[in-house]
Amino acid sequence: MLAMQNASGSLICRGGQLVDGRGGPPIPDAEVHVTEGKITWAGAAADAPMASEDARVIDAGGGTMMPGLVEAHFHPTYFNVAALEDLDIKYPVEYVTLLAAANARLALQCGYTSARSGGSLFNIDVWLKKAIEDGIHSGPRLVASGREICGVGGLMDWNPDFRKIGMEGLVLLVNGADEARSAVRKLVKDGVEWVKTYPTGDAAAPDTNDHHTLCMTFEEMSAVVSTAHNHGLKVTGHCRATEGIRNALKAGYDAIEHGTFMDDECMELLLERDVPCVPALYFEYASIRLGPEFGMPQSVIDGHQETLDGGMESARRILKAGGCLGMGGDYGFAWNPHGDYARELTFFVKEVGFTPLEVITCATRNGAKITGRIDELGTVESGKLADLLIVDGDPLQDIQILERREEFVAVIQGGHIRAGKLAAEIDNN
Repeated sequence: MLAMQNASGSLICRGGQLVDGRGGPPIPDAEVHVTEGKITWAGAAADAPMASEDARVIDAGGGTMMPGLVEAHFHPTYFNVAALEDLDIKYPVEYVTLLAAANARLALQCGYTSARSGGSLFNIDVWLKKAIEDGIHSGPRLVASGREICGVGGLMDWNPDFRKIGMEGLVLLVNGADEARSAVRKLVKDGVEWVKTYPTGDAAAPDTNDHHTLCMTFEEMSAVVSTAHNHGLKVTGHCRATEGIRNALKAGYDAIEHGTFMDDECMELLLERDVPCVPALYFEYASIRLGPEFGMPQSVIDGHQETLDGGMESARRILKAGGCLGMGGDYGFAWNPHGDYARELTFFVKEVGFTPLEVITCATRNGAKITGRIDELGTVESGKLADLLIVDGDPLQDIQILERREEFVAVIQGGHIRAGKLAAEIDNN
């Protein structure tokens, strides 16, 4: 697919501090220089090279310049989901495609310049990525995963056989290693980059596939990995149960979604191969807090509480041990809507105990690492693409500023001003 076209000319961002995404302290009174959509210099303004006379200047107004955020578990086709069935039969695919495009535009407006899909109805995200890359539609730089893979009777296999509608639009169901290999080969033809699987269940299905249940065998998971890696694809999985996490890591998974109930062996395996984990904890918190309003059974809420407690502890352990954590996950539910992405960041600061700088590093550098584009994205340094977020304030003092789009001076992608106050000014002129 074609690369997104960068902006032409020169751009200088100045008049604020720089949080460069690498985890170090902020640089006060900094400048970022951009030429042809790439960063050519970033650092203290006092040390900045001579700027081009025709460069456009953006004044941060005493605020903060930082990398664009990365939503590392993005479901573009989820919209107002209140029950599992809403994921695949609530709307026709034509309408879901339009909803996905709207969700992508919203994510960019929220400061998320990149995203990794965590699963998509049909392979809408593959074509959404192409539309974004070709400049047809606005949205994050997208890594696509298309349909997911789950064992028959597992978490994602809820349509009863008497309906005779199957699950093929959302998930490929497998029985055994041969069918797992076949499913991956279908995804290869679809053009995905990540293969998303369901090794375990979830609190959402307490009767048949709860958060301690396995939904795939080790043999099926190993077949997925070997086939995907053969074709240059990466593999991730919805992993809550301890045995499911362990199986995924032993099978060679490239990332873990949730990683809820980690034991010492899982931690050792995770760190040994530096496998990233995306906990997606705000979804659990929102389910507990707002679930009763949507008729969520107490058994489901109790499961989400157990999942939240386990997920918080696992996330703390991974951070303390120097592992790679990404931010994001499962937005698009009725109680966890698209547009609330940065609430995950606030939650990690206020409830999990991370510092704002740690969370921002997870949401920028680590997110870029998970997408496989750390050499181009995720930090503000020379040679990287100019994907930047400029906010009117200090997220290191108030992480919630990243929730408030009205405080965004500019969301910049490849040197283009895509959203924020400056984009609104351009639109009004």
